[in-house]
Amino acid sequence: MQAWQVHENGEPSEVMRLQDVERPAPRDGQVLLKVRAANINFPDALMCRGQYQVTPPLPFTPGVEICGETEDGRRVIANPALPHGGFAEYAVADAVALLPAPDALDDAEASALHIGYQTGWFGLHRRAHLEAGETLLVHAAAGGVGSAAVQLGKAAGATVIGVVGGADKAAVARELGCDVVVDRRSEDVVAAVKEATGGRGADVVYDPVGGQAYAQSTKVVAFEGRIVVVGFASGTIPSPGLNHALVKNYSILGLHWGLYNTKNPKLVQHCHEQLTALAARGAIKPLVSERVTFDEAAAAVQRVADGVTTGRVVVVPAQQNGAAA
Repeated sequence: MQAWQVHENGEPSEVMRLQDVERPAPRDGQVLLKVRAANINFPDALMCRGQYQVTPPLPFTPGVEICGETEDGRRVIANPALPHGGFAEYAVADAVALLPAPDALDDAEASALHIGYQTGWFGLHRRAHLEAGETLLVHAAAGGVGSAAVQLGKAAGATVIGVVGGADKAAVARELGCDVVVDRRSEDVVAAVKEATGGRGADVVYDPVGGQAYAQSTKVVAFEGRIVVVGFASGTIPSPGLNHALVKNYSILGLHWGLYNTKNPKLVQHCHEQLTALAARGAIKPLVSERVTFDEAAAAVQRVADGVTTGRVVVVPAQQNGAAA
């Protein structure tokens, strides 16, 4: 079969190589999956660079989120078991972690439902306890992680403020349903959010960016507000001033979604059921901005790494006709 492999760490466009390799053999408790669509995530780029908390042995195939097909024909969502990731014609995954792909979503959309939306659901509902009528501020609102949080916030009945970088991304954020959009490149984020909330600030801040975005969050979070720290796409990990949290009475909440797979997997299943129901009634739908061919995968991962994409970029493998690779 064909698979993208990384033999040395570096930028995705430089170290990802398309190669002919042996089809992976499932271990005990694993299943072989034909990859129907593979969603690109920022961690894929970090793994190529050797900067992610998970460091698979070289060589490895990146791709942490797929819609696949089991050997008995079931359509499922899975996180492939590295080093046999999803940017390949076949991948392996733990059988107990397979989730049924929602009928309401096509393969590309289903491949983008898992990590970003589970992270959003756990962040907004399990950690921040977002309530209807509250104000939610989402950084990088037009990106893959942010767009999921925007849709989930709207589905929960919140007023959503989206912060983006650039006019094109502002247009995407409006289409996603943001009630207020702030372009950080042309507007003062703190002033704009305070104006939009009558000086009160946001009840919940969803931050996958870190760096300057986190500093802005502390200035616009409301009394008894909650800042959910999801990641550091900016490359800068902030050092929060806990005295400031004390003075303003806000909470700083960390979220590592992957821990729930080992600490409380039943919650992951419950979350998927909630997401499937939301998808069925059209309340959420992953924004797939690009469906790229298999041979374009490395360039697409690089674009996600560079932060120039909106929504989700999904790789469609070369084999889609059921033929053996």
